Amino acid sequence: MISYFAEDIAFPFKEKRVTSRWLKFVAESESRRLGDIAIIFCSDNYILDINIKYLQHNYFTDIITFDYCDGNRLSGDLFISIDSVRENASFYKTEFADELNRVIVHGLLHLIGYDDHTPEDIAQMRAKENYYLSQRPNFV
Repeated sequence: MISYFAEDIAFPFKEKRVTSRWLKFVAESESRRLGDIAIIFCSDNYILDINIKYLQHNYFTDIITFDYCDGNRLSGDLFISIDSVRENASFYKTEFADELNRVIVHGLLHLIGYDDHTPEDIAQMRAKENYYLSQRPNFV
């Protein structure tokens, strides 16, 4: 089950059902099943505090993923900075909703086991993001 929360910001996310159906499709396409996933929309300051406290990283980021997966069952927390998503959408000249969906699926792909540390990993992650983003309109 996917749950949606907001911390340190007011963010009424209206795409819960569509996003949940879409993420279930992503999981099943990768031979996984959804467990308990919390998507927490937050501010830059909130995510910075998490980054410092739990990862000892003193910088802003758009997403932090905590993995609680068990075998093929995907479970975890996705902390998403709405501030950073807005900045990235402006920087990349894309719609806010498109950038938000990219970050959400990026977090799920991390739970599935994809990484983004090497150029090869980044290319694979981006290809997966693009593919699954292209499938999202099927769930609207």
